[in-house]
Parts: sequence; structure tokens; C-alpha cells
Amino acid sequence: QVQLVESGGGLVQAGGSLRLSCAASDRTFSAYSMGWFRQAPGKEREFVAAINWSGVHIYYRDSVKGRFTISRDNAKTTVYLQMNSLKPEDTALYYCAADGGPAQDMVVNLYAVDYWGQGTQVTVSS
Repeated sequence: QVQLVESGGGLVQAGGSLRLSCAASDRTFSAYSMGWFRQAPGKEREFVAAINWSGVHIYYRDSVKGRFTISRDNAKTTVYLQMNSLKPEDTALYYCAADGGPAQDMVVNLYAVDYWGQGTQVTVSS
């Protein structure tokens, strides 16, 4: 059982930045692809970004490309999401995710995720 704990959310003005972190409890962290998803009120959970175990393969949803950066530190069993140039439409509850399969699976299949964090709120004011 992998436990994921997110942190770093908050309230920020449009154009600002936030860095989300997700700490994993399991020493097998490096065996997992990691991802970030988000869910706004009244909307379905959607893919944001994913990274494979080595950090070589990275994927983003189109609307965050060039603004968000996903990275991981396997020694610290932590994955990060650097969010720049934030927009009000980025407001959502952001979830960390772990997938025992390829990172690309999470791009198209929410149900590929094996473990979820509890979420951290990001609110962007206009």
C-alpha cells in the first residue's frame, strides 16, 4: 500500500506560481509512474501531468503545456508540480497519483491509477 501526501496548495492571484509536492511512503516509489490530476467543482477529474520512473517520459494536458512542470526525486520519494502563470481556470483540487504501469496510461485512463493522495486545493483569483 502506497500512501501519498500532497502539500503546497493555496490561494494565488492570476499570473502567480505554486509548487505542489507529493511525498510517497513506499520505498518502491521509483518503480511507479507518478501523475497529477485535478477536479474542479461540478466537473470530472482530469489528467494534468505524468512522469515515468526515470523522468525521461513526461506528459501534459494541452492547457498546461509551457506553464506546468512535473518532476520527481526518487531519493526523496517525492514528485513535484511547478505551476507558473496560473489562471482562474486552474482552480481545482489537485491529486497526486501512482501507477504501476507506463506513465502514458494515466494520460487516457483515469482508472490506470493504483493509488491516490487526498488532494490539495489550488485557488487562483482573477
